[in-house]
Amino acid sequence: MSESGGSLTGKDDAVIHSMRRWLERAVIGLNLCPFAKSVYVKNQVHYVVCRATESAEVLEVLRTELLSLSQSDPQMRDTTLLVLADVFGDFVEFNDFLYSADKALRKLKLDGELQIASFHPQFQFADAGPEDIGNFTNRAPYPTMHLLREASIDKAVEAFPAAEQIYEKNIATLQQLGPEGWAALQVGPDNTAL
Repeated sequence: MSESGGSLTGKDDAVIHSMRRWLERAVIGLNLCPFAKSVYVKNQVHYVVCRATESAEVLEVLRTELLSLSQSDPQMRDTTLLVLADVFGDFVEFNDFLYSADKALRKLKLDGELQIASFHPQFQFADAGPEDIGNFTNRAPYPTMHLLREASIDKAVEAFPAAEQIYEKNIATLQQLGPEGWAALQVGPDNTAL
């Protein structure tokens, strides 16, 4: 496991580079999350590359990162991207694992303080086909658990009163962009990271 600010292997550095490129070009560039730019430019996003290959190992890393985020100063670390570089390539397996992730959050008594959002290269909404452009709102280069502070979400929603319209706006943005436009963003994984 490697973290931003720590010693990174070349492969882990490439994973973080891919995640930054996705944030810059897709999430912030397309304004898919109007709250992301502020924490990104303030360098308050913490990246963790998890090289675990078993669910139990991932849960341990997740518990560590949840506790670490809850104990850190929000001005230094507002959010964490836990990137699962070597596990859960299958979206259904990843989606099933999220139940255990949420259970871990509750066992640590951090629900209400933190929450977990998920992204996956093959993310698919239940009512959508695999290539539906709307799925790309939740697609990232790697399976990723985004650990967020509830207080930060509350502040962001106050600053953006039409938060419930973000989803519809994102779908419209992606429909206008189309699959070719998404591909042109080049926000997939860096092949040197594998």
